[in-house]
Amino acid sequence: MSSNVTISYANTEHVKHAERICTLIYESALQRGTGIARRSPAYIKAKIEGGKAVVALDGDKLVGFSYIECWGHGDFVATSGLIVDPDYRHQGLARRIKQKTFELARERFPYAKIFSITTSLPVMKLNTDLGYKPVTFEQLTDDDEFWQGCQGCVNYDVLTRNNRLRCLCTAMLFDPQTAPKKSSVIGRILSPFKK
Repeated sequence: MSSNVTISYANTEHVKHAERICTLIYESALQRGTGIARRSPAYIKAKIEGGKAVVALDGDKLVGFSYIECWGHGDFVATSGLIVDPDYRHQGLARRIKQKTFELARERFPYAKIFSITTSLPVMKLNTDLGYKPVTFEQLTDDDEFWQGCQGCVNYDVLTRNNRLRCLCTAMLFDPQTAPKKSSVIGRILSPFKK
């Protein structure tokens, strides 16, 4: 199924999928019982219109999504909202979406540290393959607006009780200053897709 899926940077023609994206995010959070922060269609539309999102499409059907967000005056970029339609899971699609989102972050913000917070073991593995390292929350942005975005997560009380120093999520960081050469990291990720 995923061989017919195209993954690309989102543009204004993809705004029509905002409701579907929100539904997928919500359903995934319910299924996992852990934190995926809810997002509004307006928020998703802003990411798409701002050139900060990636879509996966099977024809005209949205089957995956992810986006980036800039924090700390461009010092940090978060990759977030990685979601795959349940009918398209376990086919390597999340890996392809994550790779495209990482490429978008590196293109738009080449000197920024890229971070991700997640409770998902598969996402942690994808991040590790891209060169992310586990870090403490203190090493992430101190931008209040970022942390307010966690309010939609079921674990928000854990984060606030611990003064934003700990939560159930794992924080991971890619630092372009200490990362291995680009070709070695991307080559490892793309090797399963080379023909």
